[in-house]
Amino acid sequence: RDAYIAYLTPGILILTVASGVSSTAIVIAMDKHEGIVLRFRTMSIPRAAVLAGHVVNGLLQTMFSILLIVAIAMLTGFRTTTSPIEIAGAIGLLALASLAFTWLAVPLGLVSNSVETASNLPLPLLLLPFFGSGFVPPESMPWPISWFAEYQPFTPMIETVRGLLLGTPIGWSGLIALGWCA
Repeated sequence: RDAYIAYLTPGILILTVASGVSSTAIVIAMDKHEGIVLRFRTMSIPRAAVLAGHVVNGLLQTMFSILLIVAIAMLTGFRTTTSPIEIAGAIGLLALASLAFTWLAVPLGLVSNSVETASNLPLPLLLLPFFGSGFVPPESMPWPISWFAEYQPFTPMIETVRGLLLGTPIGWSGLIALGWCA
């Protein structure tokens, strides 16, 4: 049980990052369709300020959700086995991934014709972690799914967070995860 909780927690953390994208896309689409953006254009503020505000809000909400997930994981038996520097690295990667995916939500909200569309466009980002190494090792999957799990963006992020929290080897996953965030 404890070994699976340790294996599962990094995947749940990345899934939390992916799930935060929808709210940003929805709020931006609501602002666009309700005319709030037009009102802000009449004010002397930078054009990107509204979008940046939504991104910062989404980042803060996601980081708070991550804090709750870690607290629940620790109540169920999760323990890190690495130094505070490596834990800070995991938090940094989670924040960077959250920032990257939240900025990805901005154009999804802007191109949406309705709030419903904005809530559905980020759905692939929410599904991809399930086809990665978050719940089971890719080598235990059937070949086509295993190949996909190895080469999709969330697997290197999950493996890097797992390595930084549990001391497992990271290899090139860290650089690949940073590349996907960029």
